[in-house]
Amino acid sequence: MSLKILLVDSSRTIRNIQKNTLKMLGHTEVTEASDGLQALKAIAKQRPDLLLVDWNMPNMDGLALIRKVRETDNKLPIIMVTTEAEKSRVLEALKAGVNNYVVKPFTPETLGEKITQTMSKVVGPAATNATTPAPVPAAVSEPIPSTVAAPSTTPQTTPAPALAH
Repeated sequence: MSLKILLVDSSRTIRNIQKNTLKMLGHTEVTEASDGLQALKAIAKQRPDLLLVDWNMPNMDGLALIRKVRETDNKLPIIMVTTEAEKSRVLEALKAGVNNYVVKPFTPETLGEKITQTMSKVVGPAATNATTPAPVPAAVSEPIPSTVAAPSTTPQTTPAPALAH
């Protein structure tokens, strides 16, 4: 099922990457906005099935957009797609009303899973191809699932192979 998705990001390059990823996932009805103000106009014109929002944008950032949308629409599924990976930022976004959170960079599989989780939770399993959707954090007081936790800043090292004597 192709969803009507509004993609909100100030970077045209990032929007193109995400649009291509969404197309790979079978979502071809994608509208774009470069900031929160443009997004509000697009939502007023035609309410999307899903909102993908970046945090850092000019004019109206993603968090302000989410708060504004939630003043009048508590049902519109919203996924924050951003480089903001600190736990406090994730919690702030959840408190503002996002349904899910994806940290850039991400794989197409990760974005697809987040869309499926979000739509299953908000709209119901019939709206997606999900068979067993993972739970989406419903309240700020719940622990953040490892799938939305900040990436480790500790470099991963692989031990060097032992040399034969």
